[in-house]
Amino acid sequence: MMQKVLQVGSSAGVTISKEALKLLNIKVGDFINVDVDHKHGSIVILPVRESRDDAEFSAWTKEFVSQYGPALKALANK
Repeated sequence: MMQKVLQVGSSAGVTISKEALKLLNIKVGDFINVDVDHKHGSIVILPVRESRDDAEFSAWTKEFVSQYGPALKALANK
């Protein structure tokens, strides 16, 4: 599919079709990695996927903040 490079402020952007977003399970607001493949002269766009370790750490952090957040705020105000 041919796309046009668009001016976005002082940068440039390319739109991604709804079909491609769906195939890659990407939605607006998700993070992606954009790399240049010098050997093939191409741009590679890959979705950033949260690893299991990241998910576990995130869940632990949310639980910690939920449990100890008020105490930490009280300490910060002393």
